[in-house]
Amino acid sequence: MAGEEKSTMQVNIVASDRPVWSGTARSVTIPASEGGMGILPDHEPVLTVIREGVVTVTEAEGTQHSFNVNDGFIAFDSNKLTVAVERGSQLKDGQQD
Repeated sequence: MAGEEKSTMQVNIVASDRPVWSGTARSVTIPASEGGMGILPDHEPVLTVIREGVVTVTEAEGTQHSFNVNDGFIAFDSNKLTVAVERGSQLKDGQQD
């Protein structure tokens, strides 16, 4: 459905030495340098520094993926989010209640 496509965004999480995760999501929370930040589809373009913490990706059906990340940055534009970090690793997967 066209409406369903618009309610998601493409997400790529990459570490300096490897890709960490790639897929579509309905929301992503990040540890921005100024504090926690949420990104939703159709968000205004943004480029910001992130600090060490956890990035949480929620897929369209509700599955959540959490990633421990080190310093880096995010870039969001045209429903494409790139999270580029020094180091990143997946913590766990789970279903949203």
